[in-house]
Amino acid sequence: MHDTAEQAVERVIATMLDNLSEPLTIDDMARVAMFSKFHFSRMFQRATGLSPGRFLSALRLQRAKQLLVSTSLNVADISMRVGYTSVGTFSSRFSRSVGLSPTTYRRLGGYTPQIRPDSGTEAAYGTVRGVIHAHPTTVRQVTFVGLFPDRIPEGRPVSCAILDRAGQYALERVPKGAWYLLAHAVPAGTEDSPDGAGLNYDDLSVGIVGPIEMRRDSTIESVDLQLKPMRTMDPPVLLALFDVRKDALIRAGARTSNSYGPFAAA
Repeated sequence: MHDTAEQAVERVIATMLDNLSEPLTIDDMARVAMFSKFHFSRMFQRATGLSPGRFLSALRLQRAKQLLVSTSLNVADISMRVGYTSVGTFSSRFSRSVGLSPTTYRRLGGYTPQIRPDSGTEAAYGTVRGVIHAHPTTVRQVTFVGLFPDRIPEGRPVSCAILDRAGQYALERVPKGAWYLLAHAVPAGTEDSPDGAGLNYDDLSVGIVGPIEMRRDSTIESVDLQLKPMRTMDPPVLLALFDVRKDALIRAGARTSNSYGPFAAA
C-alpha cells in the first residue's frame, strides 16, 4: 500500500481512538484522511479488510473490554464512553462479539474458560490442516486459530484450536462455506492475565488467510499462516480468546506437545 494512503488510514484510526465517545461519520473520517469519502472508504477497506464503520465499532468494543476489567465504572457509563446511547444495544453487541455479556466478562476478570465452536447443523463436515508459523522475533506463544465467516475475530468460530505454541493444527467438523482462518498469539505467561491488565496489545501476533472454500466431506491441506506483530491497521481481537485459563491449556497439552482440536464450552 502506498505510504501516503497508509499514513492517512493510520491518521483516521488515531482520530477514532481519540473520539470513541463521539459520533464520527464517514465524512468526518474522509476529511481527516484528506480524500473524497468514496476513495477513502475503498482505501480503508483495502488497508484493514473492514469498512471504516465496522473498524470503529470494533475499536469501541475493544475499549469497553479494557474499561470493564480496569475500572469500576458501571456498564451504562462504559457504554456512553465508547459511543453508545443505548446500554441495551451496547450489551447485545458486546455479547455477540466478545462471547460474554459485559457483566459476565467483568465478573470473570476478562477470562473465558472455554471456546464453543458454532458449526451449525451440517450433516457433513470437512477438515482444514496446516501450520501456524511464529514471528521470528517472538518467544514461545500460546496460539489460537479458528475459522470465522469474516475478517475479524468476533462471535463464535465454526471450528477452533488452542496451541501451546505455533505449529501444526487441524480444524475438524468445518461446515461447507467460505471461511477466514484467523490466528492470534500471546507471549507465554500472559495467558493468565485478564484482558487489558497484564496483556499489552503491542505484544500480540496476528495472522489471516482466506477466504477458504470448504466443500462437503473434503479436507484442505497446507493452509499455512504467518503470524506477525499486531499493527494499528489490524482489526482488534474482540472475542475473549487469549484469556483462556490454564486448565484448557493443560488439557490441550496432554494430547501432544503441540496439541490441537476444538474446545467445547461448558
